[in-house]
Amino acid sequence: MNVYLSNRTDWCSMTLALATAVSILASTSTYGQSGQLSLTDTVALAQQLDPWQQGSRLRQEALQAESISAGTFPDPQIAVGFANLPLDSLDFNQEAMTQFKVGVSQMFPRGQSLALEQQRLQLLGAEQPLMRQDRLAKVAVTVSQLWLDAYLARESLRLIEADRGLFEYLVEVAESSYASAVGKTRQQDIIRAQLELTRLDDRLTTLRLSYEQAASKLGEWLDSAHNRERPGEDSRFRPTPQRSRSEPSLELLQGQRLQAAGELDPNWLGSQLLQHPAILGIEQRIDAQRTGIALAEQKYKPQWGVNASYGYRDDAPDGMNRDDFFSVGLTFDLPIFTEKRQDKQLQSAVARTESAKTQKWLALRGMRATVLALRSQLLRLNQRHALYQGQLLGQMHEQAEASLNAYTNDDGDFAEVVRARIAELNAKIDALVIDIDRSKTIAHLNYFFTTTDLTGEDTGASS
Repeated sequence: MNVYLSNRTDWCSMTLALATAVSILASTSTYGQSGQLSLTDTVALAQQLDPWQQGSRLRQEALQAESISAGTFPDPQIAVGFANLPLDSLDFNQEAMTQFKVGVSQMFPRGQSLALEQQRLQLLGAEQPLMRQDRLAKVAVTVSQLWLDAYLARESLRLIEADRGLFEYLVEVAESSYASAVGKTRQQDIIRAQLELTRLDDRLTTLRLSYEQAASKLGEWLDSAHNRERPGEDSRFRPTPQRSRSEPSLELLQGQRLQAAGELDPNWLGSQLLQHPAILGIEQRIDAQRTGIALAEQKYKPQWGVNASYGYRDDAPDGMNRDDFFSVGLTFDLPIFTEKRQDKQLQSAVARTESAKTQKWLALRGMRATVLALRSQLLRLNQRHALYQGQLLGQMHEQAEASLNAYTNDDGDFAEVVRARIAELNAKIDALVIDIDRSKTIAHLNYFFTTTDLTGEDTGASS
């Protein structure tokens, strides 16, 4: 099958639902209709039951609450006490300077520290919706891979079980021919046919184990308080088998094709990946770190405080009135020894910001390399798919039929009949593996072309 990738529209189409791309692998029936979950429903249920999403919402809620708290002035301090009380008599009106004092003091943060700290926490909180979007995409990939693994094992079982009857027929033909002494059948041919039946039974056992393991892993994602059945026994975990594979037609990109000679614009790919929620989340962290730099710079500014107090004095023993006192003052620190404190704190904030930037570019580089590798893999799988469907499967079937016809006409070797049938069965399974690998590749590619949709999300940008 020729495939083509020439413009942005082709690759944008790859972000469409995976169910469209794997239409040959599952029916569209839902659990409510058939008791089985299709791939789309399985992914949706796994995303819905993912406890990580609720944990992320709680982390965002915590950061939003912290941002509100961080933007508030510290509480004022109240001081109450007696001043200059004589120790000989503890008489309040004995000395003129004895007074009852009530004072209040209020400290003010350095520069714009409160606003900047509030902004930093809000930026960190706004990262959570993006992380949730990325998590949804990752869950879709993981669950799709498990679903496809289960489907591969289940469909391979169906193919082998369908061909087992043919091998039983070959055993009967060989036994009848050997018993009647007609033809060229030998005892070793009967043993060979029975051996292949036994090997098929062993393959069936191995595939059942593979299916049960995949279903159990899938059950981990579909487990909830309302679902405690064993994954291998719950029909909702069982991929819906396809009844006919005579003409598989895995449609890619809504009917469009990729072409091996097509070039992928690196600038366009880079711009697409920059919109990925994982990259946007790193951008949020970088913005928060930049705010941390501005916050560290505020520590070079003095911290101010104001205090006021009222002192009450009793009348003198001779009845003379004594005036009360009122005091007011201003305090501030002098950040002059900055070499080992403020300078180092600023240096640390700058280093954290640059470190976050390197994480972004490393992530982009890794994503770009993975996309290109998956694209090449998909193109080669498309070529193999076209080869199998266009030539190889038909040729294998013709070879198997020709061998059987030659044997029944006493013009062929029984061992060749068995080899041809086994080769045809293996080719069918190989074609199935190719289709599954194509679907897995598409599922993985879809992750990198995930679009960010924060509709209905509280980004925490304001409080």
